[in-house]
Amino acid sequence: MKINFEKSSGLVPVIIQHTNTLQVLMLGFMNDEALAKTRAEGRVTFFSRSKNRLWTKGETSGNYLIVSDILEDCDNDTLLIKAIPQGPTCHTGATSCFAEETPKGFLYELEKVIEQRISENTESSYTSRLFNSGVNKVAQKVGEEAVELVIESKDDNTDLFKNEAADLLYHLLILLKTKDLKLQDIEQVLKERHK
Repeated sequence: MKINFEKSSGLVPVIIQHTNTLQVLMLGFMNDEALAKTRAEGRVTFFSRSKNRLWTKGETSGNYLIVSDILEDCDNDTLLIKAIPQGPTCHTGATSCFAEETPKGFLYELEKVIEQRISENTESSYTSRLFNSGVNKVAQKVGEEAVELVIESKDDNTDLFKNEAADLLYHLLILLKTKDLKLQDIEQVLKERHK
């Protein structure tokens, strides 16, 4: 990675994007030192223009941005950092500094929760118990939820329909996990079909 800090008087814009949901969380600026500290510590550190110093996001609030990936644009003068926020990103308490609260991309967050519950393997977790019962039981549950969704689609109760659709998606994510697949794998198939 060869970022051109000189092009913009020593600072480059940095877009922060949620690793799982892909939601844009904020924009900041980095100099060479801030980028080096970010890489070394795995937490996003900016150069604060108002404070005229390095500033690690979350240093006072505890709402750090944990780095997943650092990408540069085609001109080597802008960074995209994918990160997992450890709380609200915006100082107002909002998820995003752009005041966008959206469920888009939440399936990726849910996929991570499912993976965590399965790895913790606690008996009190429905997800863990279902996963441990094996692929046949999980597939059967997906079938049941699909039938319930079809039945609800014939009625006029939108709330029940949405809840059955959510149940189907949730159980489908567990089934994908039993097959060692991710939502991204299915998206890739759809993307290839779209071509």
